[in-house]
Amino acid sequence: MPPETTAAPAQGVIHNIGYRDYTGPRLGRGYARRALYSQSLRGAYGLGRSAKSKVLPMTLFGVMCVPAAIIVAVAVATKMTKLPVEYTRYAILLQAVIGLFLAAQAPQSVSRDLRFRTVPLYFSRPVERVDYVVAKFAALASALFLLTATPLVILYAGALLAKMGFAAQTKAFAQGLVSVALLSLFFAGIGLVVAALTPRRGFGVAAVIAVLTISYGAVSTVQGIALARDNTDIIAWLGLFSPVTLIDGVQTAFLSATSAFPGGHGPGAGAGALYLLVVLGAVAGSYGLLMARYRRAGL
Repeated sequence: MPPETTAAPAQGVIHNIGYRDYTGPRLGRGYARRALYSQSLRGAYGLGRSAKSKVLPMTLFGVMCVPAAIIVAVAVATKMTKLPVEYTRYAILLQAVIGLFLAAQAPQSVSRDLRFRTVPLYFSRPVERVDYVVAKFAALASALFLLTATPLVILYAGALLAKMGFAAQTKAFAQGLVSVALLSLFFAGIGLVVAALTPRRGFGVAAVIAVLTISYGAVSTVQGIALARDNTDIIAWLGLFSPVTLIDGVQTAFLSATSAFPGGHGPGAGAGALYLLVVLGAVAGSYGLLMARYRRAGL
C-alpha cells in the first residue's frame, strides 16, 4: 500500500494590478459644500436636468420679469418722472408667483434626497450635517433672490433710461434689494422646513402652498373685518401671523414702503422692530429645525 501523501499548503500570490495611492490635492469640505450649493442652485432653475424640469421655473422667472419690462417700456415711452410701482411693492404684488416657485423648488431640493435616501451618501463623504443644511438653505435663498431681484434691476435700469432722479432711484432700488433679500432668506427657511418633513414631493408642494396662502388669506380677511369695524389699531399686530404680511410690515417700518395692509395701516417703528425680530427669529429657527431634522444620516 503506497504511503499516504499530504498536499502542499497553498501559497498566496500577490498580483500587481496597478493601483496607486492618490497624491493629488484633497479639496475637503469647503469644496464639497460649494459643489452642493452650486448643484442645488442650478437645480432650482432646472439647469443640468431634463427640459421638462426647466419649464416651470423658467416660466415663473419670465412671469416675474415681464411686468417690470412692460412698466419700463411705458415709463420710457410716456416720459414718466416716477415709476408707477415701488421697488418694495413689486414682490408683494407678485407674491403668488414667488409662492409657486417656492412650492415647486423647496421639495425638489430636499424631498428627493429623503425619498431616494441619498442623504447617507452625502454624509459618507467629507460633508457634515451643517454643510448640507447651509448649502441647501443658501441655494434656495439665492434662487429666490434671483427671482425677486432681477425685476428690480429691470425697473432700475428703466428708471435711469427714462432719466428719473439718480439719487432717489438708487436709494429706492437699494431698499428694494434689502427687502427681497430678507424675503428670500425668510421664505427659503419656511419652504425647506416644510418640505423636509416629507419625502413625497407632492405633499411638500401642497404644504408649502397651504402655509403661504392660507395664512395670508386668513390674516387679510381678519384685517379687512377690523378695518370695517374701525378697529384699526389691531390691523398692524395681525400682520405678525403671515409670512407675506411680516415682510410687508418690516419694509413699511424701515424701508419707506407703502403698506399693503387694509387702509394702509402698517406698523410703525416700534411694532416694526417686533416684525423684524420675528422674521430674523424665524430664519434662525428654520436653520435650527433643519439641523435637528438631519441629525440622523440614515433618514
